[in-house]
Amino acid sequence: MLDKMRLEDALSYFEENIKDCTMCARNCHVNRLFQVGFCGQKTNAKISGALLHFGEEPPLVGEKGAGAVFFSGCGMRCVYCQNFAFSHLNNGREVSDQELAEIFIAFQKTGAKTLDLVTPESHLRSILSALIKALKKGFDLPVVFNTSSYVNTETLRELEGIIDIYLADIRYTNDELSLKYSMVPDYWKVTKKALREMYRQVGAFNEERMKGLIVRHLILPNRVSGTKEAMRFVAEELSTSVPISLMSQYFPVYKAKKIPELDRKITREEYEYALSIIDEYGLNGWYQPLEEKAHGVYTKSIREFLN
Repeated sequence: MLDKMRLEDALSYFEENIKDCTMCARNCHVNRLFQVGFCGQKTNAKISGALLHFGEEPPLVGEKGAGAVFFSGCGMRCVYCQNFAFSHLNNGREVSDQELAEIFIAFQKTGAKTLDLVTPESHLRSILSALIKALKKGFDLPVVFNTSSYVNTETLRELEGIIDIYLADIRYTNDELSLKYSMVPDYWKVTKKALREMYRQVGAFNEERMKGLIVRHLILPNRVSGTKEAMRFVAEELSTSVPISLMSQYFPVYKAKKIPELDRKITREEYEYALSIIDEYGLNGWYQPLEEKAHGVYTKSIREFLN
């Protein structure tokens, strides 16, 4: 259950931070009351959509879906981004804190299993204000922070006791590749710190308590995503109990269509290699079958496949 005082303390922090913004690890230090940073955001949240989403991990969806809010803007510029229209081009509409709160409440009334905040890093002032307003109307869904993991630990510390589930990417384990493909020079350095902080706060995801860390890993062609180092980090520096969400849905869109090493879908060999690495480190979680007709849907557990 959300705590009003905890929310108010965090809101105070982000109301100040927005004047010298370091919410994501881009660290623009702009005053968003008067100008936008790299993410393109102002003071109020900007969203591209809000819907009941069935493409997330099974325990986050339930029977009626996750209540997903897709926020505009991003601190990264992934050349293969499937959501580039609102993450890069900043399409969407600004919403007041009150309207955002009403969206949260509407999800709860329609039976959503979770509140799924997608790319929320730049919108934390609005999100926390909306949660306070929603709390007054009985809001109590588990809150999911669906993130690229390119976020400062200082930001995450302010969210302790507010976020129930961290749904966090590991995109790369090589900062040269993160610079080349996502325009961030320090992704792996930042992400390791962020994941350690997330794990410290909530531990490994547990479905009974609907709390904890889930690590997502998108398989990219030519082993660009560094699966072996990613799984080693989770197993040895976090815990083998942290679930892995293995994503096989990659296909070349946007700028990736003109980059030779990224201009194709993954192969079966690349897919099976990633599963073998997960097995090697004794990890578990969910995977998207390579042949799955429903794009991006998780239908099986990793251990079910491996056994």
